[in-house]
Amino acid sequence: MKENIFLEQLLNRYSQLAHLEDAIRNAANLIIETYKNGGKVLVCGNGGSCSDADHIVGELMKSFEGHRPLDNELQERLLEISPERGNQLAEKLQQGLPAISLTVHNALITAIANDIDGDMIFAQQVIGYGQRGDVLLGLSTSGNSQNVVDALIVAKAKGLKIIGMTGEMGGKMKDVCDVLINVPEKRTAFVQELHLPIYHTICMIVEKELF
Repeated sequence: MKENIFLEQLLNRYSQLAHLEDAIRNAANLIIETYKNGGKVLVCGNGGSCSDADHIVGELMKSFEGHRPLDNELQERLLEISPERGNQLAEKLQQGLPAISLTVHNALITAIANDIDGDMIFAQQVIGYGQRGDVLLGLSTSGNSQNVVDALIVAKAKGLKIIGMTGEMGGKMKDVCDVLINVPEKRTAFVQELHLPIYHTICMIVEKELF
């Protein structure tokens, strides 16, 4: 299987993650299935995990390590619409995998916090963006961040698949996730240090499978 190469590389470098091999593979497969069915990925987290959420979206929405040329039909349409710019657009643009970070919409987030409830900043966006069959990826080192937990609850109610990335204990998130990746650390910085190579590996697996 294609994912075995990337998982082998990850586990050779981070042997303490060996027990999470199946969870990481299952998370990647959930995302692949979602994309094959025309869905999207929503991502959320706070602080350092907010940065991780944005990072994940960046790896999905453009090429990461692979080559993602536009399909021929789209390239031809670009040339038809604009003989002047179409060629450059067709050559330079890359296929993206639809992903949205729920952490970046400042006006919306502050409106939700002010008008509704600060804990609802991600849940309200799941109401608007989330569709059955999409994936919500929530990151929380404790697994107890209320705004992330609330988003997962809403996602579950709407029929999204849920991937959680947490520290060792899993917190409240462990009871809501379809796939839980709870790395064997408790200290925030150390948890986040292990989250990064895991989501890089997931993005590699997804990109290789789809492109």
